Amino acid sequence: MSPKKETVPRPLRRTEHEIVFGTTNARKGWTDVLAVQRNAVVEAWERLTKDPLSNDQTCHGMKGDLEFLPRKGSTHRRRQYELSNGARIWFYVHDGTVVLIDVHTHHPNATK
Repeated sequence: MSPKKETVPRPLRRTEHEIVFGTTNARKGWTDVLAVQRNAVVEAWERLTKDPLSNDQTCHGMKGDLEFLPRKGSTHRRRQYELSNGARIWFYVHDGTVVLIDVHTHHPNATK
């Protein structure tokens, strides 16, 4: 009898950040964008686990009304990781954890 196929979760180095879903919309969006941009999402995963707070053209803080996010009694700086075709991953970092709050498969209207 062969064992049941079970995915092995990627282990993290002690210096890496954990990634979690902060909303059900983020979970659904992640699944959707993974289906159409798998390689880009793997690159995003690697970047967000290693260095989610450095700024460049791909990963940076939000501005204006979207810069701050009140969540569970605290205020966090919202950031975004840009994928191709306008897709975006919105997140914040708290205590070594990257919390995904929205994942968009196309350019979100809020930032147009």
